[in-house]
Amino acid sequence: QLQLVESGGGSVQPGGSLSLSCAASASSLRYYAVGWFRQAPGKEREGVSCINANDDKTYYTDPVKGRFTISRDNDRNTVTLQMNSLKPEDTAVYYCAAAPGGMCVMTQYYQYGMEYWGRGTLVTVSS
Repeated sequence: QLQLVESGGGSVQPGGSLSLSCAASASSLRYYAVGWFRQAPGKEREGVSCINANDDKTYYTDPVKGRFTISRDNDRNTVTLQMNSLKPEDTAVYYCAAAPGGMCVMTQYYQYGMEYWGRGTLVTVSS
């Protein structure tokens, strides 16, 4: 069964950058659509970004467009979320998830098909 582990979270000042990594074991991520989600304290979980399996097409929700970039490295079996120009409202626990169907079906507050989830990594943006 696919297992996902996130890493790269931490504390950063507004305007800074962080790179989150989602590493997989027990299976290759190349066959899965992989999404990043986040949940801030007291708020609903929201979608951030997603990358398809077959064509690597990427998707971003409005709050992060132009600031975040998702990419995959099949050799390392990882998916990375590069986060630039971070804002305090980006503070949240970030989760990666994988969909066996291979296609991203996700909006900011809806997702379909993500069957495997990591445990999350905390990102704090504060001065």
